[in-house]
Amino acid sequence: MRLSIFLVTALCFFCTSGFAQTIKQNSAWLFLMNTTKINDKWGAHLDVQLRSINYMDKLRNFMFRPGVTYYINNKNEVTLGYLLNETFTERTESGDNTLTEHRIWQQYIYKHKISTILTSHRFRTEQRFIERRGTDELFSQRFRYFLRFIVPLKKGQQDFQKGAFVALQNEVFLNLQNKEELNGHVFDQNRAYGAAGYRFSKKLDLEAGYLNQTSKGLNNSTMNHAIQLAVYTRF
Repeated sequence: MRLSIFLVTALCFFCTSGFAQTIKQNSAWLFLMNTTKINDKWGAHLDVQLRSINYMDKLRNFMFRPGVTYYINNKNEVTLGYLLNETFTERTESGDNTLTEHRIWQQYIYKHKISTILTSHRFRTEQRFIERRGTDELFSQRFRYFLRFIVPLKKGQQDFQKGAFVALQNEVFLNLQNKEELNGHVFDQNRAYGAAGYRFSKKLDLEAGYLNQTSKGLNNSTMNHAIQLAVYTRF
């Protein structure tokens, strides 16, 4: 457990260091995620996200991400999916205020326990088709590594099925292709997150917490302070 905490801390320090000129933002995120197991080997994935700017001022992003999952065993799974990302900007002279990004994504998840702590590692690659205003669409590829802990607050729960918990996670994003067109760096962004939650049953988790998103841009960097409400359902 100490090694995992050190890894999260090191990732946060590495990815947030060196941000000389930083723009600070505030936002609110709503995250809805469902996993449905069709049989022992196959399942469906779906997550939907709504992201605002200036907390609840107006909607900035709508994301719709379905996928198909193959369960290798209880600890290992792979998923292939698609994402639609709509970014709402200020209106242009033509009246258009939407930029659309399509993604194809692949991921591998490994789950295990450290004592009673539920631990998951997610490795994801993305092929991004990014609409840009006034120029051609950009194709880019990106790698993401995600580490998450669920810590039950009631001691001695070897099989956590119900009760309060704390969630801690970190995710780092790395540009693999055409980084010169994005921000000129391999590092894209980092997201560190802590939340309090409640597991109502094996099928439903509800959590609320704080997410710190640091992003590297072409000319400056951005630090986004986000309040997130997350709902996880499993069928």
